[in-house]
Amino acid sequence: MDTKSFPPRVHILIARDSPYAVVIRRGPAKQTCILGWDRRRNTFTVGQWLKGRIYERRCDISPDGQHWIYFAMNGKWDSETGGCWTAIARTPYLKALDLAGQSSTYYGGGLFIDNRTIWEMGGDKYLQRSGLFQQGDPDFITRYYGTGCPSVYYPRLERDGWKMRGTTINDTKYSGVLFEKELPADWKLIKIIHAGNSSEGQGVYWDEHLLIRKDGTIDTFSDWEWAEWADESLYYVTEGRLFQIKIINDSQLSEPVCLHDFHPYQFEAKPAPY
Repeated sequence: MDTKSFPPRVHILIARDSPYAVVIRRGPAKQTCILGWDRRRNTFTVGQWLKGRIYERRCDISPDGQHWIYFAMNGKWDSETGGCWTAIARTPYLKALDLAGQSSTYYGGGLFIDNRTIWEMGGDKYLQRSGLFQQGDPDFITRYYGTGCPSVYYPRLERDGWKMRGTTINDTKYSGVLFEKELPADWKLIKIIHAGNSSEGQGVYWDEHLLIRKDGTIDTFSDWEWAEWADESLYYVTEGRLFQIKIINDSQLSEPVCLHDFHPYQFEAKPAPY
């Protein structure tokens, strides 16, 4: 019997005050690999694997890049965690420093307000506290986006310089929730966030992207599953590979450079070094 293979799905958390990032690589569907990315050297280091799902849109990385918060599910509903959990760990590992278990996926995950203060969606019960982190002002999130992934993902985008915008651009109506980030030389990057009606191999939530030039010309990149501006570069992921491009002027971009191919990874049980 033939089985379809899909490229790994990749989502990246970029530390805003550090040249470091965490890569969440999913594939096959019930295996997730966490990697660290040193953006100065463009080196990638495998941290740990999980036999389960990490909800990348409910994750965040501390400004200094030393810790991250993630929401995961392994479906072991009678376990101590209740089948799902929110954890804070050292990057790029999964071993929890702080751990809260819960029994559903309707909530969970959180954001770093600063390196030691978090806004967290909470859990049914705290199982482990390191004393390293404190709960921040619950009103840190000023706009309510419901439960699930948008409740963390949208505030994270807004914190990191994205602005929610209307869905009509140059008289064209786009379906989805649109966020915009202004780039140098009057370029704009648009992130179109969809829920449901995804192609086979995509998740319930999926993104595509647009680039708008100074003259209003729109370039559509339906295959960019993740994109962000950092380090005076535009980074994007397509077909399981990470690329970098530079802005040359208000109408021209550099040729894309492939920084890493996330295909050739296979599950490996690895302990955290702490």
